[in-house]
Amino acid sequence: MNSDTGCPPDRTISRPLLTERHVARLLLGTLIGRLPNGMAPVAILLLIAAQGGSLATGGLLCALYGLASAVGQPVLGRMVDRRGQTRVTTAAVLLTTACLLLLPYTDAVAQPALAAGLVVLAGLSTPPLEANLRALWGAVLPDPERRRAALALDTGAQGLIYVAGPPLVAALSALQGPGTAMTLTAVLGLLGASAVLSAAPSRQWHPEGTRTSGFLGPLQHSGLRLLFLAISGVGFALGSMNVWAVSMADQHGMTLLSGVIPAALSLGSLVGGVLYGRLRRPARLGTQLRLAAALFALAWLPLVAHPGPVAATALTALPGLFLTVLITSAFLTADALAPTGTRTEAYAWLIAAVGTGQAAGTALAGVLSTHPSSAALPAVGALACLVVLLGARRRLTESVAAHRRGRHRRMPSHAARR
Repeated sequence: MNSDTGCPPDRTISRPLLTERHVARLLLGTLIGRLPNGMAPVAILLLIAAQGGSLATGGLLCALYGLASAVGQPVLGRMVDRRGQTRVTTAAVLLTTACLLLLPYTDAVAQPALAAGLVVLAGLSTPPLEANLRALWGAVLPDPERRRAALALDTGAQGLIYVAGPPLVAALSALQGPGTAMTLTAVLGLLGASAVLSAAPSRQWHPEGTRTSGFLGPLQHSGLRLLFLAISGVGFALGSMNVWAVSMADQHGMTLLSGVIPAALSLGSLVGGVLYGRLRRPARLGTQLRLAAALFALAWLPLVAHPGPVAATALTALPGLFLTVLITSAFLTADALAPTGTRTEAYAWLIAAVGTGQAAGTALAGVLSTHPSSAALPAVGALACLVVLLGARRRLTESVAAHRRGRHRRMPSHAARR
């Protein structure tokens, strides 16, 4: 018994997070459902190559897929906020699955317009599973600390999509052909989404009610606009890092480096998420957002010195340690600032900001791949994120404080007593 309150001690804090009801199913289902994000670009490249198309054509289709997905997420997020998760996400996953299943039967060389249309439609209809999951944590885990830990674990685990997805596509393409790999990509996305959509929290999730924003939704909030701009710098760092990893692999004649270096970042991100989730008294939200951005930027600087393959792999894990804290803090800030009825859309804009920055970083790093300065591009993106956050410090801090005061005033008396 608790000597102060006379109540039994709360053991939910010490219970492993994955044993909480629905947590493991939602997390695993979302990871499987989002595997196409990491598998589809590689499958598209291999499929075009098998059809006799050029690498340029495959790269263009991959870029179209990524940009279409970034554009589609906020749109679908807004629809979820208005109509609920079940109908919107079900329609999206069925459409993207159909497009991916049709791609192996489309000759991109003879029918480039049809192939591009399928790729764009598949990207636009990519189900907003990640944004949906972030919106569900509040209902599944009422305790704020458990919710923060789940968000950190969720964010850290997202990197596994890009660690497991590409090698799986490559192996299956070598054994059964790229058409089979694309088919498996579509089926895995459908199975993962089905596991999430059939879970009680997703089926019972309802929109918050009347929106307190206009047509621009969360974009009408100046603090959120700056936050999205800052997080696009994180995406830029990640996109340029992927190209730099390929360049390192070519330079040293070690093909595995192109996958090992991103895997090191993802592993560091997962470790960082677990450690951050264990913190009992983290710093204030604005402080931890800026501190994580500063450490994330500093962690990229050793790579500018052009280390060898082993050192580069080890050093790339360092930014990953702070990546999860940075992204989790950004999501918590978006949650605090999003106008009523726009929470899923705000999450989707954050995801879109990362994706847009990734596309920009990939494009610029591709142009500068043979230039020595390409190793500095991840640090440039991370520093840009830090500069924007420092410039927006007062606006973000005041906005979060005002939101919390307003939320406290609106708290019903029975909720306050609880």
